[in-house]
Order: sequence, then C-alpha cells, then structure tokens
Amino acid sequence: MPSSLKFLVYFVTFLSLCQTCYTIREYNKEDILKLREEVREMFQHAYDSYLKYAYPYDELRPLSCDGVDTWGSYSLTLIDALDMLVIMGNYTEFNRVVDIVLERKDFDTDINVSVFETNIRIIGGLLSAHLLSHKSGMKLEPGWPCNGPLLRLAEDVAQRLIAAFDTTTGMPYGTINLRSGVPPGETSITCTAGVGTFIIEFGTLSRLTGDPLYEEVAYNALKALYHHRSPIGLVGNHIDVMTGRWTAQDAGIGGGVDSYFEYLVKGAILLERPELMSMFTEARSVIDKYLKKDDWYVWATMLRGHVTLPVFQSLESYWPGVLSLIGESDTAMRIIHNYHSVWKQYGFTPEVYNLGTGEASSSRESYPLRPELIESIMYLYRDTRDPILLQMGEDILRSIQHSARTPCGYATAGYRNHIKDVRDHRKEDRMESFFLAETTKYLYLLFDPDNFIHNPGVHGTVIDTPNGECIVDVGGYIFNTEAHPIDPTMLYCCHEARQGMNISEVHRVYQMLEEEDNIHFMTMIDSTVKNNKTETDNNSNMSAPQEEMQKDEDKDQVFIKTETRTGYVNIDGTEREKTKNETTLSELLKERISNFYNKSDIIDKESLDSPSDNNTDKKVEVDDIIIAQPPQEEKLELPSTARAKETMRLLPKVIQDFLNNDWKKKPKCEPQHMLERIRREKRYPDHLDVDKYELLLTPAPSFLQRISLAGEFLNKKQLEV
Repeated sequence: MPSSLKFLVYFVTFLSLCQTCYTIREYNKEDILKLREEVREMFQHAYDSYLKYAYPYDELRPLSCDGVDTWGSYSLTLIDALDMLVIMGNYTEFNRVVDIVLERKDFDTDINVSVFETNIRIIGGLLSAHLLSHKSGMKLEPGWPCNGPLLRLAEDVAQRLIAAFDTTTGMPYGTINLRSGVPPGETSITCTAGVGTFIIEFGTLSRLTGDPLYEEVAYNALKALYHHRSPIGLVGNHIDVMTGRWTAQDAGIGGGVDSYFEYLVKGAILLERPELMSMFTEARSVIDKYLKKDDWYVWATMLRGHVTLPVFQSLESYWPGVLSLIGESDTAMRIIHNYHSVWKQYGFTPEVYNLGTGEASSSRESYPLRPELIESIMYLYRDTRDPILLQMGEDILRSIQHSARTPCGYATAGYRNHIKDVRDHRKEDRMESFFLAETTKYLYLLFDPDNFIHNPGVHGTVIDTPNGECIVDVGGYIFNTEAHPIDPTMLYCCHEARQGMNISEVHRVYQMLEEEDNIHFMTMIDSTVKNNKTETDNNSNMSAPQEEMQKDEDKDQVFIKTETRTGYVNIDGTEREKTKNETTLSELLKERISNFYNKSDIIDKESLDSPSDNNTDKKVEVDDIIIAQPPQEEKLELPSTARAKETMRLLPKVIQDFLNNDWKKKPKCEPQHMLERIRREKRYPDHLDVDKYELLLTPAPSFLQRISLAGEFLNKKQLEV
C-alpha cells in the first residue's frame, strides 16, 4: 500500500475514533446564560462562606468551616474578590465591602509577606477596584481616576514593597516586612516570576499617580532578567538578586517562571512598550527551539537546552491564552487540546504530569482550584467562538461542582485516575483566594459574552476630570496574573495630563530631610573641634577675607551630604571603584577628626615615655584611633546597609555609640534615591526596539490592539465618527 494511502487510512480512522469518543455539543444563548448563572451561584456560595466563617482572616478553610491567615493577615480573599462583584453587577455589595476595606488607613503592620503575592493580589485587587468603582454608583473624589482612597491604599502597599528592589542588580527580594523592609537574614534568591511580575501593577500606579518611581523600578527588573539570560536566550528558574547568579538553571514556561512571560506581552500592550513585546518575541523563539515538543513544553538546561524534565505543569496552562493575545490562536488551540486531554483523564489538571509515562506525579496529585486552563479557554473563545471551548469550560465547571464543593465553600481536591482507578477525589482543607479572584471570574466571563469586559471598542464613556474630558470603558481590559482587569484608557487620562513629578526637586527635598538627621551629631563634632583648637589656630596669620571664606567653606561642609556609590558591588561580587571628586560623610568626619588630633598641642604621654620616638612632629592618622574590627568575610548586602556600615567602621567608638543609641536605628531604603541611582548607573541599556511601535500591531484580536492604542490616537470626536 502506498505511504500516502496508508496515511489517509490512518487519518480517517483517527477521525472516526474521535467522533465516537468526543461529540461537540451545540450551545444556544439560553444554554450559555444558564451556565453563567451556575457560576454566579458557585461564586456566591464560596464568597458567603468566606464572610460567614473566615473573615477577617486571609482565606477560608472549607472543611473546618473557619479561617486562616496565609499570605499576610490582610483579609486577602475580600480584596481579591472585589472586582468580581462589579463584573457580576453586584454593586451594592461592592460598595459595602469597599467601605470595610477603607477602614484600614494603611498597611503599617509588622509582618513578613511575599512581595510577589502581595503585589498581584493586594495591589492588583485595589487598583482594579479603584478603576471599576465608577460603575457601582460610588461617590468619587475630585480628580478620579487619578485620585481616590483605593488608589492611595494601593500606593501605600507599593511604597512598602519598593525597598525589596534596593539590590545590586535591581531585581527584588522575595520577602518584605510591611513595616521595616527586608527582614534580617532574608535570602537573596528569588524565582524568575518573582522578579518579572510587577510591570502591570507598578506601571498602572505610575500612570495614575504621576510618580515614575514604580514603573521605572519594575521595568529595570525586567531589563535585568533580559540582561542575565543565557547565551542561547533562555532564563532559569531562580536567581540571586545580589549577584545575578542563576541558582536554579532549569528553563521552562511553568512554575517559577510563568508570569514573567505573561507580563512581557501584557505590559507591552497596556503601557505601549514595544521593547517588552520584542523581548517576548525573542524568548518565544528560543522556547519553541529548545522547549517545545509536539505541542507540549518541557524543561531544559538554560545553558545548552538539553531536556531535564519531560513534564507538563498545571501552571503552564496560561500559555495558550498568552499566544492568543499576539494573534496565534491556531497554535494555541492545538496546545489547549493537549492540556484538556489531561483534564479529561483525571477530572482535573494535576500539578505535575509526566509526558513520558502519561501519568501524574504521585507527589503532586492535588488540584488547588487553579484558573490557568479556564483562563486560556476564555481568551480563545473570545477570539475564535469555537463551541468546543464552551464544552471544555462546562467540563471544568462540572468537575469542580462534583469534587470540590463542600457545605462551607470549595476545597482543594485530589484527582481520580480513570485508567487505573486507584484514587478518588480527596479534599484538602483550603480554598485559596484566587478561586474567587480568577477561577470563577474566567468561568463567568466565558459564559457571559456580552459582559462589559468584552467590549470590542464600539462604545465608551466620556468622563469629566480636572484635566478635561476623557474616554473610558472602551474595552480592551488587561488582566494581571491574578485576573484583576485594568482599563488602559484610564491610564491615559492621568498619564498624558500629568507628566510626572520633578525628581530633581524630590531628591533635593529628601536630601534636606536626611540632613536634618545629620545636623545634630555633625554639629557636635564641629563644636568639639572648635572648643579644642589651640591658640596657635586662633592667632593664625589668615587675613579677614580668608577667614570669611574659610567659615563659608566650613559651613558648606557641615550641611552638604552627597550620595555616593560606595557600598555597591558589581555583578561578580567585587566592590565598585569610587569615582573621583565624591564627598562622603565618612570622608568629612575623617578629615575633621584628623585635623583635631594633628593641630592640637596635646602630647600623648606614651609617646613622650617612649625612648625610640623623638619625632614630636609625627602626625596621627585617623586609623590609629579607630577601634580595630576583626577581619570578616565580605558579604553582599543592600547598598544602603553596606554604605551605613562602612561609615560606622570609620568612626571612633564614642561616635559609634552615639549613632547607635540616639540616631538612626536602622538604615532604610529611600525610594527616590534608589530611582536616582538606577538612572545614574544605567546598568542595563534600553532595548534596541524601544521605539518600534509597529511591534504592538500584532495580528491579535482587533479589539485588544485598537483599545490599547485608543488613548494615543483617538479622541471624543473621532470616536463619534
């Protein structure tokens, strides 16, 4: 039999088998809306259970019918679920909960939290609720959307997270204390997603508030990851944010890396940054070359691309949705059929599925109600309207209802193996906040094609702001990785009218404030020097004009404090060489102390008693009066901490005691100083495609691209036309 005929026979046989085992159901409008209402009831059951049994704790325990703090003791589930109330049209409850959330004036709490999770869940949830609040009939503050209590609360959280970015590479620590900054002894190793998942939330904050700090810091972290990719273009799983050394070199698209790639695409569209799209395109090329195997993705070494783990992770299910955003829905459909086949096999997507054996990993057998698969299904259905995606969504809905529902909510579930029939669906006592924030939201939007979130740019709302009229609600919402939607047109309302603060002025104010702290002990040193001056100094032959000039110079020296690069280290761990003509506080102190000892007529008694010392003009070096410190192995530290320690080591013990007892207890990160340092160092050059805006005009769904550029190219008159 000819090979071509043999192939045709096999193909026809395959089609017949598929038709017998999987028949596509037809859905009419009534069927879809019925499924939507079932999802609404699912959300309501879980939400009411949280309020009844768990609030004010972070999350619900649906088997114990109580609550537990998990990520930060800040009523996480309540904030995570806020925007879902608006999407479902429950405005009364939204307004009630916003009042509850705003009872918290700030997040000044002595707790250690995940920088990544706090950003995507708390900051993302507050920003989305702020931007959607006008739909609920809530009374808005003057200047909205560039002003408002939810926005201020989100910025308060961001200001507490920003200290995590005060590292030698610009990549953030993984944990922060909401009150005091980076905890002592905190590891400098962070996953790739923990570095590259800030540009949406921080970019939104900068565009709304006019402060460029947040967007520039997040963008700098993305450039750092791009700079540290391997010679073949892959990134690893974990990196040391102080040295830039990869500590886990497995490259993949799943856990530990996932949202980094997601934010390159979404950040490019939301903030109109073509260089981010170019970074993703480059990454996608090497991913397809080394990691893609027959529409599955594996893990490989980042240096050579050799396969290390032939597994599929549940977290990878976001990938087809990202591909749909850049107009590659055909490829995404092939991939999502593979992922859904795993769901059909187990009733869920297990956390880890071995592609070689076709079985789930025995150690990762639970399903914590993850949203990634339904997320991609929602994106693809919005683009293709393929009814098989509705059937996939209904399969997921049925599985959750059957295996995860409890009288007090929905529980993390085990899985069943249809082939060996060796496991049942076992429940675990946890309902993570993302079940309400993401899983139910994507299911609801799949079955609600007319929701305002899906607006294809055919209508909008004109609002009056202090900056003039602005068009919002045109659609094209960008979801952060916790499914919190951001309206790009609202960012334009604030960003265009407010070009940002004058950082030079802010920096000058910070210098003045910092000098307030320095003046007290600097004045003490100054007075000590003056009180101990000898008569020879007082009777110097200096002329009156010279004396006046000297006084002016002394006065300037007391109050001028220049930030230097001392204490920073290079990527390889070596200390960075100081630039010339830099004045540091330590140098100023050293000079004052040296002048005091060398100009004084006090003679050291020990030097007189020493027969070998006949040189009465011998000068005293400052280092001779400093308490000796035992040699210690040099460790990489925060630049602010290293700078403070270096200064302390140069001071006499009496001054050290004074500073330790009465001055600053702990060096802290000054955000604006950090921004100035990032701009000054320019450690990572801008991408070559930074101005190629044509990269944003991909074959993605037309509504998305049109809306992402609406703020730049459309005005009210053009929209009416």
